[in-house]
Amino acid sequence: MDILGSLMRDGDSALIGVLVFLAAGTLAFCVMAIIRVQGSVKRRAANIGIIDVGDRSDGARSLRQSSRKVAARLIEYTNKHYASGNTEQTKVLRQRMIRAGIYDSRAVAYFFLARTALAVALAALAFFFAPAEQGGAVFWLLTGLGGILGYIAPSLYVDRRIKKRKYEHQTGFPDFMDLLVVCADAGLSMEASLDRVGRELSDSYPSLTTNVHMANLEIRAGRTMSDALDHLGDRLGIEEARSFATLIQQSAELGSSITDALRVYSEDMRHKRLSRAEEKAYSLPAKLALPMMLCIFPVLFVVILLPVFVRLQLGNY
Repeated sequence: MDILGSLMRDGDSALIGVLVFLAAGTLAFCVMAIIRVQGSVKRRAANIGIIDVGDRSDGARSLRQSSRKVAARLIEYTNKHYASGNTEQTKVLRQRMIRAGIYDSRAVAYFFLARTALAVALAALAFFFAPAEQGGAVFWLLTGLGGILGYIAPSLYVDRRIKKRKYEHQTGFPDFMDLLVVCADAGLSMEASLDRVGRELSDSYPSLTTNVHMANLEIRAGRTMSDALDHLGDRLGIEEARSFATLIQQSAELGSSITDALRVYSEDMRHKRLSRAEEKAYSLPAKLALPMMLCIFPVLFVVILLPVFVRLQLGNY
């Protein structure tokens, strides 16, 4: 009987263990099924979102690509028919672009397009928003002035860039010559000196450094030193650079010392820079005369004469 009772007790505990195992397994299976279903739903929703966004992005991308293609064709047409010629006007305009620091081969085409677009846009703005009676003489005058302003605005912008870079070139050229003298005294060749000086002046005079680097590339490509320096002078647009190219060419032809020639020319550059500074200082009083007459002297007259005028007025009563 004891043995039978123990067996029954063991059977009850085993049955309880089996039931607990089945319950835990069922719960785990249910949890895994729920997680799997949620994961599949999330993946489907993500795929739907990606498809929708992809469709929208494909439409926007196709629109951007179409716009870019149209702009590229327009630029190519302008560059082919208006900017790629060898006429005198095109050559001068291309040289102006280079002096302004615009080295893109399609810069002339961009210039023509910008001038046309600005002329049409400003004329249209003046036509629709001009503060004058439509159809009158003042109305058409404002419309014409808007078109003319848009037509000449790119030229004014290019001239402003050229003036700014020319001032930088004139200011940095004496320092450029001083560093060339130091490099020549150290025994470097002209090519190595130009490369070294270009790297030293990159922070102070970026435009001058860019042109010097282009001259180094021309020399490495096989162009002679004289031709590279002549092109450097044309790009810089200052007389000092042209004289420097002539100096190097004559020194090489005559066999004289380039170091001595550079030293003398460097001193001349420093004197020219000092002369320009003195000229600006001497012209300052003449430039200040008109602002002082218009802005300062009337105030002084009022401050000095107003008390006298008040006393005269009060003395009459």
